Amino acid sequence: MIRLAIADDHQSIIDGLQLLLQNETDIEFVGTANDGKGLVELIQHKRPHIVITDIRMPNMNGIELTRFIKANYPGVKIIAFSMFDQDDAIQQMIEAGVSGYILKNSTLQEVLKAVQQVYLGETYFDPQINVEDKSSSKHEKTLLTNRQYEILKLIGEGKTTSEIAEELFIGVYTVSTHRKNMARILGLKGKGELLRYAMERKYDF
Repeated sequence: MIRLAIADDHQSIIDGLQLLLQNETDIEFVGTANDGKGLVELIQHKRPHIVITDIRMPNMNGIELTRFIKANYPGVKIIAFSMFDQDDAIQQMIEAGVSGYILKNSTLQEVLKAVQQVYLGETYFDPQINVEDKSSSKHEKTLLTNRQYEILKLIGEGKTTSEIAEELFIGVYTVSTHRKNMARILGLKGKGELLRYAMERKYDF
């Protein structure tokens, strides 16, 4: 059973999503929130598997919220649900750690497909938006944060997670989280894919 939470500052959006998905036998609604603070409290108490969140919300917007959730509750997967299809908005949410991005004019089938696919550990981006270029290696410098790019370079040098943590004066868990986020952002799957990717590009850094 997929435990799902929804956050949007427009209650009508929340009501509409609930109405559309309430008959799905593999989805359980664990709660809703109208702002970022409310969603954080909901996650603390209900621990959903997936959160569908708008980008523009009071008391912590979707980008800040995603960063906070991925840092403190890395097991929670996030799908952005927005009317904005601009590259900047999409890229910022990808950098923050979302597993999917759906436009608000999408069909129920697209929303449902996103929830099910993300639950299985995959990513899902609305067919109406183009994320192909964002996943290509030539754009990694703009896709990744400065810290992630630092870590990628060190991975390319053959350093282990522990060695990277020591060199950058950060925790091992933090490095591991960055590695998972980078693999997702760059469209890589499997444990060795990120290492192979970094090794192939170590002379390009």
